[in-house]
Amino acid sequence: MVLIGKRPARCYRHVRGPANTRVGKFVRGAPDSRIRAYDSGNRKGDFPVHIHLVSKEKCQIRHTALEASRIAVNRILQRNLGVENYHMTIRIHPHHILRENKMMAVAGADRIQDGMRRSFGKPTDRAARVKEGQELVTVRAYAKDYFVILDALKRASDRFPTVCKYKVGKGQEQVDEFLKKRQQ
Repeated sequence: MVLIGKRPARCYRHVRGPANTRVGKFVRGAPDSRIRAYDSGNRKGDFPVHIHLVSKEKCQIRHTALEASRIAVNRILQRNLGVENYHMTIRIHPHHILRENKMMAVAGADRIQDGMRRSFGKPTDRAARVKEGQELVTVRAYAKDYFVILDALKRASDRFPTVCKYKVGKGQEQVDEFLKKRQQ
């Protein structure tokens, strides 16, 4: 039997059917989520500006993509701002369990497998179901770090299977003031 790697994100990106989240009761053998830390940076800091990465369409985001985006954002913010000058939060949780009907891709496999008969599948991954306009990642920091934060959130959006946009949640006045000073 040939073992093949994970299926690409395009196989699980679209939301289909009801959510499959009942791990303890009904779903056996569901894998743990790869993402452990949802917060990083200075959690107790009082930062005036909140910038969000927002989804433009509804989709599913796998837990591996969430962890990859967290690492990318954290690395850029830590190197450029320092640990004490920001707080980053992953706002979504991978509760939905993805299933896969494994198909073998070797010669003579048609005599071994059942194809679409009893094709419920085995649990292979976890994903977060995201609605249109939902905030995915939030970074709290100072207005002077606006462009560093946008760069970090751009790196996070590259790892998601959906189109994202930026939104300033709190501190729009400070950001506008910073941008005006920068243009002069």
